[in-house]
Amino acid sequence: MYCKLCEREVNKLTVHHLIPKQKNGAKRPTIDICSPCHRQIHAFFDNARLARELNTVEKLQAEPQMKKFLAWVRKQKSDKRIKVHRRA
Repeated sequence: MYCKLCEREVNKLTVHHLIPKQKNGAKRPTIDICSPCHRQIHAFFDNARLARELNTVEKLQAEPQMKKFLAWVRKQKSDKRIKVHRRA
């Protein structure tokens, strides 16, 4: 299984709603991503910004904070516990 954001091969994926459920995204598109990417998304961005601006894989990958995180996490082993950092 591969994370749609960092593209690492991992044992387990989580479901991320591209438009948060709280913003009427319960039945909207989802992507399968690894836990570190999922936790980092929600640490960096609030649901309003996710719904309004960062609602595609491409937009998430291009966002400067996320882009920096993805460059780093791609170098990490998939079994390593990744610590999430709050807003940069």
